[in-house]
Amino acid sequence: MLENAIPDQEEQEEQSDFDPRRAARALYFQGWRVSAIARKLGIKRPTVEAWKQRDEWDKATARERIELNIEMRVCALVAKDEKEGKDFKEIDLLMRQIERTARVGKYDETGKEADLNPNIKARNAAPRKSTANEFTEDQVDQIREAFLDSLFGYQKVWYRQGFQRTRNLLKSRQIGATWYFAREALLDALETGRNQIFLSASRAQANVFKQYICQFAAETCGVELKGDPMVLPNGATLYFLGTNARTAQSYHGNFYFDEYFWVPKFPELNKVASGMAMHKNWRKTYFSTPSSMSHSAYSFWNGKHANRGRAKADHINLDISHAALAEGRLCEDRQWRQIVTVEDAVQSGCNLFDLDELRLEYSPEEYANLLMCQFIDDSASIFSFADIQRCMIDMLDEWSDVKHFAIRPYGYRPVWVGYDPALSGDSAGLVVLAPPVAPGGKFRVLERQQWRGMDFEAQARAIKGITERYTVAYMAIDTTGIGAGVYELVSKFYPGAVALHYSPEVKARLVLKGLSVIGGGRLEFDAGWTDLAQAFMAIRKTTTASGRQLTFTAGYSQETGHADLAWACLHAMGNEPLEGTTSTNRSILEFSS
Repeated sequence: MLENAIPDQEEQEEQSDFDPRRAARALYFQGWRVSAIARKLGIKRPTVEAWKQRDEWDKATARERIELNIEMRVCALVAKDEKEGKDFKEIDLLMRQIERTARVGKYDETGKEADLNPNIKARNAAPRKSTANEFTEDQVDQIREAFLDSLFGYQKVWYRQGFQRTRNLLKSRQIGATWYFAREALLDALETGRNQIFLSASRAQANVFKQYICQFAAETCGVELKGDPMVLPNGATLYFLGTNARTAQSYHGNFYFDEYFWVPKFPELNKVASGMAMHKNWRKTYFSTPSSMSHSAYSFWNGKHANRGRAKADHINLDISHAALAEGRLCEDRQWRQIVTVEDAVQSGCNLFDLDELRLEYSPEEYANLLMCQFIDDSASIFSFADIQRCMIDMLDEWSDVKHFAIRPYGYRPVWVGYDPALSGDSAGLVVLAPPVAPGGKFRVLERQQWRGMDFEAQARAIKGITERYTVAYMAIDTTGIGAGVYELVSKFYPGAVALHYSPEVKARLVLKGLSVIGGGRLEFDAGWTDLAQAFMAIRKTTTASGRQLTFTAGYSQETGHADLAWACLHAMGNEPLEGTTSTNRSILEFSS
């Protein structure tokens, strides 16, 4: 009991510094009556009552009452000459209570919860963890500085024309357009709060934008971006869409349409896409490598779309030559257009290319199409662009049974593999094909790979990796040139590999099978794989040097040229027997006979 801290009367006489008034108040706070306090301390009752009224004991707060009793008890324990273990424990306990009441007193003055709980103050003092997708002002400045410092000359032109309502770019492969526009869109979203919408032929291709954006934010300022769609704290939302953009009519914002010359049914998709940016504060950006002039987007590029429904006198005629558009030009239909070839890129400071090597590596036709922005004339192609386009689908949305990012994407179901070797200055191609589940069903290209500058041992190791990821039931390898060395190594770990030695008869059989499958709508591959589509369209009909036999070429001096992916696909597809002919391939049979 705390009354033990009050000295007896004899002790009081010995302690000249004893304060009876303070002791009386302590006993009153413990609940003692005035008369009992007077008897305990040997003081007249009126004196104690006078102290009570004058010092307003009844108005004291609970904290003040507790503090006084604790203080007196601590003092009594400290004054003991011989202390026991329990005394030290009680002193420690009471001192912690004094600390706690002191915090309560501080809280009464400030109203800050941190004064009650030191842990809160420590948490507030620690560096605050940023919320998801959050950028500080300094980090936005870092993004802007890093973005502008990374640009080549032609990309700076794109940036300066960012105010244009519509930008329409025809560009070479691999000049960093997707990379640039991903960064431009992130900076615009951070600075203006505008939504950004990315459209591609497939969702897998649209995710390339996302990868570039996440990589840029992480490398520049350490911000980890998450979400799909990706929402920034300022309200800007970044959407990554493939062909499912047809159902995204409620979205609105700036949009970027990647490789629009390879999208099936472009007018239908563009109607939805342009509706997303109908308000004048949104911006539209179209950019693509060229496909065929028969593509439905060609009239959008050459301006003829603007003449529909107009009197002939009001028609516009655009000059879409490279000379007219190399520097960029705001055309009569209010689209800002530009053509950027690989040679333009090099002249603008891009140091990523060796033009002499590219001219040796690619045939003149391929160099013109892939790098100099010239459209394909598919009238001479064995596989028409219209037929190839029907094969292009969004594999992430349509193939629910394929786990694209798993260790074994197709599980343990059988696949067929085709390989076309690298020749002098050429590239090697490999295709993993899922065969039809039922007779007459569809072939699906699960994976395609291209290898440049790899010797036959490295290519054999890459093929072995494919056999570890898939259950390969059939593999066909062209043994022409370096292919013989690859076949010899592959046959050691996959003895069932089939060797194909090219001849006019072998090539004709492969092409006829391809015409039957593609013409019948029985092949599917991701719409973002424009390299595979271009490879099929590069195969053309010709004759042998003697002029006596029909054969097929990709326009390269060697027999297979750069259509390596297409030939690899045909190698795998050739495992299915040729079942009759179609109207598409009958003329070829007649020609070969």
